[in-house]
Amino acid sequence: MKKLLFICSQHKLRSPTAEAVFSEYEGLETDPAGLDRYAQVPVSTEAIQWANIIFVMEKPHKKKLSKNFQPFFKDKKIICLAIPDEYEYMEPALIEFLKQKVLPLLKIK
Repeated sequence: MKKLLFICSQHKLRSPTAEAVFSEYEGLETDPAGLDRYAQVPVSTEAIQWANIIFVMEKPHKKKLSKNFQPFFKDKKIICLAIPDEYEYMEPALIEFLKQKVLPLLKIK
């Protein structure tokens, strides 16, 4: 079972969309979180420890995550998807973009 953590800024649009999309795939468990102080579901050390793979939406997310949670990254794969904050929740273009970026990395067609 692959455990995927999706992280964006506010946990409003991109990471909840990713969680909804990839939770439908067999063999995947998903969890979304946000990095900002006022995120609806803030990223936690427990979520980082739970995940096998951590996906961040932008490079600054990876930098902030590394700064705040470095001790918990042992053997963790952190991947930046380079998806800008310009999509609405479950917007078809965002869903397609996520699938194009994530599925090849997971070796899923």
